Amino acid sequence: MNNYTTLLKDYNLKVTPQRIAIVEELYKNGHMNIDDLYKKLLDKFPSISLATIYKNVNSMIEKLFIAEVKIPNAKSVFELTKAEHAHCVCSSCGKIQDIEINVEDALGQLSTITTFKVDSVDLVFTGVCEDCSK
Repeated sequence: MNNYTTLLKDYNLKVTPQRIAIVEELYKNGHMNIDDLYKKLLDKFPSISLATIYKNVNSMIEKLFIAEVKIPNAKSVFELTKAEHAHCVCSSCGKIQDIEINVEDALGQLSTITTFKVDSVDLVFTGVCEDCSK
């Protein structure tokens, strides 16, 4: 994935150097919180403000180009939108790993035990990664 301009246009997002840089960083790093994204972008855009990062990220979330991952007891991280999946988060080092899981199966099981109408799913498993277990 290297034509970020086309991707942004496909999602009806205005193409700006800041947005291209956000996409590049998320593609390169996978999951990033706003503070880390801001620090990376300061290298390329020394006068960029945190408000600009928030504004751009929120615009991309609204267009479903970026997804927010809510991590228990930590800052949310952001990733490029992908197929439904879950996340494993290391409680020791903070590493985040995508896990392919059939969310539809989980929703199907949920519908057999409750009448709760689900409008979004954020599946996050916490534990200790392999590196920290050693």
